[in-house]
Amino acid sequence: MLFIRGHVAIALLAADYSIDWQTIDGGGGTSTGGVYSVSGTIGQPDAGKLSGGNYSVSGGFWGVIAAVQTPGAPLLSVARSNSAVIVSWPLPAEGWVLEATNALPQVAAPWPQIPPPYQTNGANLQFTEPAPVGSKFYRLHKP
Repeated sequence: MLFIRGHVAIALLAADYSIDWQTIDGGGGTSTGGVYSVSGTIGQPDAGKLSGGNYSVSGGFWGVIAAVQTPGAPLLSVARSNSAVIVSWPLPAEGWVLEATNALPQVAAPWPQIPPPYQTNGANLQFTEPAPVGSKFYRLHKP
């Protein structure tokens, strides 16, 4: 391709670019940092890390940390605080125990129990643990 600008001829060579493969995969959850927040995305988990200037994006799926509400149980809340997960529920909660799993079972299967005692924080009980890699689901269960 030849462009003429003033009295100078500029030749532009076409570069060959290609995308040899691609995937589109779904992900979810919320990722925040500073004043930015992204919820529910599609991504390419095998793309690796992309960066430029002050921004970077790491390929892959965000883990889901969620409360699964049990009918009749106290309201369960899950929050992420830096590198920890805080699970809390209001008092009184007599007879209820906390359970957690990394994958929701397809059939009614027992969840591993996180045994008491739990921490008391004002009018709430709470459990704190390091944030998992991947997904984790919590629920209250009355055996």
